[in-house]
Amino acid sequence: MTKYDPNISIAGENSLIIHLSETSDEVVADRVQQISALVRTYIGADLIDLVPSYASILVIYDHFKTDHFIVSKVLKRIISETENLNLTNRKSTLVTLPVYYSLESGPDLSNLAKIANLSINEVITIHQQVEYRVYAIGFAPGFAYLGNVDKRIAAPRLSTPRLRVPRGAVAIADQQTAVYPSESPGGWNLIGLCPTLMFDPNKIPSMPVKTGDRVKFKAIERNEFIELGGDVAPARDSL
Repeated sequence: MTKYDPNISIAGENSLIIHLSETSDEVVADRVQQISALVRTYIGADLIDLVPSYASILVIYDHFKTDHFIVSKVLKRIISETENLNLTNRKSTLVTLPVYYSLESGPDLSNLAKIANLSINEVITIHQQVEYRVYAIGFAPGFAYLGNVDKRIAAPRLSTPRLRVPRGAVAIADQQTAVYPSESPGGWNLIGLCPTLMFDPNKIPSMPVKTGDRVKFKAIERNEFIELGGDVAPARDSL
């Protein structure tokens, strides 16, 4: 089990970061979720933003209303209160995301299967079997880092990232998987496309998942993918 050793440090003129551990596991991730909820409650209107990650939480506050000393004192109190709390009753939502897996929509699917010494169908099946935890949201709005990928299909990032990865691309990097929320450069292995919008600023909430949720992927056919609003656009390799 990962060593749980929380500490608080200054991250900016109006921000503090809570480091819970050097690495992460399910217990640390549960602590991140639990402490984040209490920070929102205790700091309330003085809180500008909260960014939970694998084993840390960035707390950004309104420095016109409070300061490092006061916020740090509140965070220490929260950490102390949560050390002995039961984690078994944590709230977690299961979100199912449809995926069009194919060589057309997943240009790295064939190579990944070859490296893993598996068939393409086996890779697709294994990717769907896991309930992934949303460990963090970052890189871009709506980019949810999901883990843990079955070791049989885990794959390192591409040596040369693509200049353009299409919105909705479902990808694997090491033991993480994710859905690209918008077109962007990227070096993850692409295995399919998801029609679900991972970030929509016009909706509340703007994302279908949040930190601590669980995600399952479900294979769909090409016609259903298009009916759900998907667009089959090829990934463009870097030049």
